[in-house]
Amino acid sequence: MKPFLIFSLVISAALIGGAMIYAGGVNGGGVSVGNGDNVSIVDGKQIISINAKGGYFPRMTIAKAGIPTVIKMNTRGTFDCSAALTIPNLSYRKVLPPSGETLIDVPPQQVGTSMRGLCGMGMYNFTVNFN
Repeated sequence: MKPFLIFSLVISAALIGGAMIYAGGVNGGGVSVGNGDNVSIVDGKQIISINAKGGYFPRMTIAKAGIPTVIKMNTRGTFDCSAALTIPNLSYRKVLPPSGETLIDVPPQQVGTSMRGLCGMGMYNFTVNFN
């Protein structure tokens, strides 16, 4: 009976660990924060680049408030639920192409505004904080 109990515990631990890693995505569930490399200002417009595949990266971005903004969604072989993007603050809902760029216009936001994007299943998300 003891070998069966040990075997069951090992299998259970492996399944739970695998599920936690899978649910956390590629980065193990940590929050990837844009270090400024994904935000640029071109011709008076702020461009925020977000990659969509197996989740959204970076998951958190700090942006400037008060200026017109474009969220550039980048897909590359994206066939998972992160292609079905919803941004409630903008009443935006669209299925992104499997590969390419999708530009989403965002009007100037007030300081302290937080904007969240979600996949079609609500499993993956990203946040843009305007400061």
